[in-house]
Amino acid sequence: MASKKLVNSVAGCADDALAGLVACNPNLQLLQGHRVALRSDLDSLKGRVALLSGGGSGHEPAHAGFIGKGMLTGVIAGAVFTAPAVGSILAAIRAVAQVGTVGILLIVKNYTGDRLNFGLAREQARAEGIPVEMVVVGDDCAFTVVKKTGRRGLCGTVLIHKVAGALSEAGVGLKEITERVGVVAKAMGTLGVSLSSCTVPGSSKLTFNLAADEVELGLGIHGEAGVRRIKMATTDQIVTTMLDHMTNSSSVSHVSVQSGSSVVLMVNNLGGLSVLELGIVADAAVRTLEGRGVKVARALVGTFMSALEMPGFSLTLLLVDESLLKLIDAETTASAWPNTPKVSVTGRKRTRAAPSRPSETPDFTTEGLISKRMALVLERVCTTLLDLEEYLNALDRVAGDGDCGTTHSRAARAIQEQLREGPPPGSPAKMLSELSLLLLEKMGGSSGALYGLFLTAAAQPLKASTDLPAWSAAMDAGLEAMRKYGKAAPGDRTMLDSLWAAGQELQALRNPNANLFHILTKAVESAEAAAQATKDMIAGAGRASYISSMKLDQPDPGAVAAAAILRAILEVLQNLEDA
Repeated sequence: MASKKLVNSVAGCADDALAGLVACNPNLQLLQGHRVALRSDLDSLKGRVALLSGGGSGHEPAHAGFIGKGMLTGVIAGAVFTAPAVGSILAAIRAVAQVGTVGILLIVKNYTGDRLNFGLAREQARAEGIPVEMVVVGDDCAFTVVKKTGRRGLCGTVLIHKVAGALSEAGVGLKEITERVGVVAKAMGTLGVSLSSCTVPGSSKLTFNLAADEVELGLGIHGEAGVRRIKMATTDQIVTTMLDHMTNSSSVSHVSVQSGSSVVLMVNNLGGLSVLELGIVADAAVRTLEGRGVKVARALVGTFMSALEMPGFSLTLLLVDESLLKLIDAETTASAWPNTPKVSVTGRKRTRAAPSRPSETPDFTTEGLISKRMALVLERVCTTLLDLEEYLNALDRVAGDGDCGTTHSRAARAIQEQLREGPPPGSPAKMLSELSLLLLEKMGGSSGALYGLFLTAAAQPLKASTDLPAWSAAMDAGLEAMRKYGKAAPGDRTMLDSLWAAGQELQALRNPNANLFHILTKAVESAEAAAQATKDMIAGAGRASYISSMKLDQPDPGAVAAAAILRAILEVLQNLEDA
């Protein structure tokens, strides 16, 4: 299904988008009657070289996001994925020339419409006596054989904006800037990959279709298909494939990156990739390059040149030396240029040793039999939670994000891994404390925090005694911690409902001659009944409370999980008693 677009009109969307950027940025102005944005301090450029770029809209923040001191003087925007009009390009050239600039460089991506329209405007301006030069950027690494039209202009064009802007700010002349950025353009390459296409405003169809297990390799920035399709794989595998393709010396469009090279890496979101995925891509790219002996001098990660909402990314590699790095690092006021540290990525220490846990006094009271019983209990709890994963996820999808079962399974696997390393402590207080730390670290989510709170508080009464009244006190302490920090109360449709019901029954453990298994059985039955009763409750806490004031028709997954844990504990203890 084609994606919806938040536009006022298809015809006016490019104008509205540019107007919105200018409205929010006092450093920009619109050129009246044209889809052109210029620096508002244009008069300050007298005696310097001006830089104009542009192209079709839909690539935001390119190109207007890179207007500013130290980058572009202005941009000319076309309609979505369409080259800008010759008249508007010429109007921008004239406006910049009139403030006394000593020359104008047009930075153009290598697409036929852009080359033609910018080229025609340049010739007309030169006929009027305005000194104008043009650099056509083609950084695409997709094609392995020579194409008559040359390599497409992709995200690497933004680096040309940055280098040219730094040179202009330093007072370098038009001829030298043109020559130097031409050399830089030949020292870089870009390759894109996408999980699906995008939809142009006003269109009801994707620009290309992919099977569920395919990704598109080597595509451009206009929704066009790439050079080939590859099977969906891990991010590491996809990034490796891309870097192999980009640096393959048998390809005419390769970038000559090898062991010992120093590069600027750009990880560019094509528009629809989540920031989480982009971080995974960046990690894979840096690791892979460094594994090949390549020094990543700078890493720029973000959205620089998009293709509407396309869920994909591109990688750009620019070979650099110290002089070129200084131009990349030069100050700019362009709003879309990232505030990146001016230090090398490679060679930096990326981790700090975690603080050691406070040393504990040896536990001379640990008994092997108690430890073995605790291990059996934990194993049964883990098995129970793993079996319930899909059911709990299904319950959670009714009013949450559908991961309650996954969260509990993550906890179960962490506990199983810990048990494989050795038996739990024989001291109940130590066991609960260690379990708390494990869940806080491995389980995640609000469930992990709540279980951690419960277990940490419950461990305290058990330090002094482990008799039956102490276990009742432990339950009370855990419930109080959950109430205090979780802000839930019985009847709010949370996991607390099950635990609270069990806790009320466990009060009987304080009585002399209390029957342990009779009380435990009643506690578990009360917890299970309370869990089922949550389906008739209005959510008063937790994520479900934001969904609706209406009653939900399924029990709370956290309450179901808590009751299942208590049932597993009871069954193991009964089996041990009967053995």
